[in-house]
Amino acid sequence: MIRTIDTAQITSNIKEMCIHANHYLSSDMEDALKNAESTEKSPLGKKILGQLEENLEIADKEVIPICQDTGMAVIFMEIGQDVHFEGENLEDAINEGVRQGYTEGYLRKSVVKDPILRENTKDNTPAIVHYSIVPGDKVKITVAPKGFGSENMSRIFMLKPADGIEGVKEAILTAVRDAGPNACPPMIVGVGIGGTFEKCALLAKKALTRNVNEHSKIDYVKDLEEEMLEKINRLGIGPGGLGGTTTALAVNINTYPTHIAGLPVAVNICCHVNRHIVREL
Repeated sequence: MIRTIDTAQITSNIKEMCIHANHYLSSDMEDALKNAESTEKSPLGKKILGQLEENLEIADKEVIPICQDTGMAVIFMEIGQDVHFEGENLEDAINEGVRQGYTEGYLRKSVVKDPILRENTKDNTPAIVHYSIVPGDKVKITVAPKGFGSENMSRIFMLKPADGIEGVKEAILTAVRDAGPNACPPMIVGVGIGGTFEKCALLAKKALTRNVNEHSKIDYVKDLEEEMLEKINRLGIGPGGLGGTTTALAVNINTYPTHIAGLPVAVNICCHVNRHIVREL
C-alpha cells in the first residue's frame, strides 16, 4: 500500500528540528555530561564540566543556542519504499526547512556558496543530505547540525589490511590526539570502518547520531568501543583541553564490508554538544 506524504510536512518538521537541536541537548548527552562531572578526577576538569552544564541551563531559560556555532545542517533521510511524495521537490523542501529554521530561529548562518569565493548564503543552505531507502511506509528524519571546530579535526586513514585492528586503534588515537583541545572536548568520537573512501566517512558521521548509551550489537566492535573510550580518556586532554580524565564521552563505531585490498577508517569527531534529533513521519 502506497502512502502519500506532502513535502510541506518535511519542511515544517525540519524547520522545528533545526531550532530544537540547536537549543536543547538530547537526553543521552545531558546524562553523559552529568555522569562525567561526577566521575572527573581533575578539579579544573570538574569545574569546566559544571560550566558546560550551566551553559545548557542558561540556553534553556533564555531560549538561545547551546553553542554559537549552530553548524551546517546534516540530514539523514530514511525513506520507506512504499512512500510517495507530492508537492515540492523533496530536496528543495528539505532545504526550505533548513532556511526557515535558521532564519526564523535566529540561528547563525555559517554556509558559503563556494568553498573558495566564500560568499555567505545568508540562510544556512544548502544542507548536507544523505538518503537511504528502507522497507515500509515511514520516513525517519535525523537532523544533526555539525559545528566545524570539531569537524575540522576529523580524519580518514586508508590502512592496509595487514594493519588490522591494531592499526585501527592507532588511527583513532592519532585523530583524537591530534585534535586535542580544538575539538571542544569532552567529545564524541564517531568511527567508520570498511566500505570505501567515502563510505567510511558516512559511517563515522552516522555513528555520531547513535545514543551514547548504546553499543554496537557486534561483540568485537562493542569491545573496541569500550577499549578506545578508556584509552582516549587516558590521553589526559580533558574537558576544554585543559587536562583531566574525561576527554571523550563515547566512542561509537560502525562497520561495513570492504575490498580485499583495503581497510578504510574514518574518525568524525564531535564536540560536547553533539546535536542530533530524530523524528518519524
